Amino acid sequence: MTDRALLISAGGGIGDTLLATVVAQALKQKFAAVDALVRPEHRAVVERTPAIDNVHLFDASALRVGFRLRPPSYAASITTWATDATALAPFVAGIPVRVGQARRLYSGLFTKRVVVRSELGDHTTHWTEILLDYARALDCDLANPQPQFVPSDDDRNVARELLAVRGISEPYLMLHPTRGLSAERERWPIAGLTALARAMCERGPVLVTGSAADARIANAIAEGAGPRVESVAGGTTVGTFGALAAGARAVVAMDSGPMHIAAAVGAPTVGIFALQSDEPDRWAPRGPRVATVRATYPCRPGERKETCPDFACVANLDIAAILTQLDTLTA
Repeated sequence: MTDRALLISAGGGIGDTLLATVVAQALKQKFAAVDALVRPEHRAVVERTPAIDNVHLFDASALRVGFRLRPPSYAASITTWATDATALAPFVAGIPVRVGQARRLYSGLFTKRVVVRSELGDHTTHWTEILLDYARALDCDLANPQPQFVPSDDDRNVARELLAVRGISEPYLMLHPTRGLSAERERWPIAGLTALARAMCERGPVLVTGSAADARIANAIAEGAGPRVESVAGGTTVGTFGALAAGARAVVAMDSGPMHIAAAVGAPTVGIFALQSDEPDRWAPRGPRVATVRATYPCRPGERKETCPDFACVANLDIAAILTQLDTLTA
């Protein structure tokens, strides 16, 4: 019997994949090696996670991916983001012990089934603890579940070059102003975020981050906030972002994957949860120096990030509360 285990996290955003790596840390207590099966766009996340030994890509059908993993190379697998496809792949691979979500049509493909606590009305337990229920099905656990993200030497070199090109030599701060849903970008307000960046730059230069799709928002924030605020949106990879965060005085971020990466590299990280429907207890950044700012704006009943028409809460951020948390972390 092999002493390897496979973590399957092939869904959601980069934050979901990063948080799932705490399961790999727990599995290392029992298995000599833990590999990961992820979507191609999340490869950079798990490659920078010390608990992951090798990375497989879910870049084809479940049948093809499963056959690719044969003959049985793993004693056990855990699927944290379950779908028909991610349940089928380890079954096709012939992995003898397969842990996954209960109460689904595909749950019969798992040999050990876990009821997700959030389905039972739990809205306060952190998601890393909920994910560890899968590892506990294999008698593995983790006392202090904190995701880990270690930028490579190349990441750090690129980050240094980026700072040098922009003439930034003093301690800097970072602002990540967006969330993961692309549908939000067209109606994402920038006035509150611009005011936040303007207040942050009194404490040092500010880099506004984001993907290429976020560049319009980040550029507008930087232009409106003043000369000590610069947009690097679209100019960084996941690894470079992690390296910049590791060297930053602090990172202020909307609830997002980059927020979790910043916390994982050990940066002082303030996570902003603006909507009343956000769940900061469940999704708070986990790291050695983190804080959260909870919703204060009176959202209309039933508004969620997927359906909110105007994100008025983002336009009316509680900047004083954010700065208080920022100053406390950097004191």
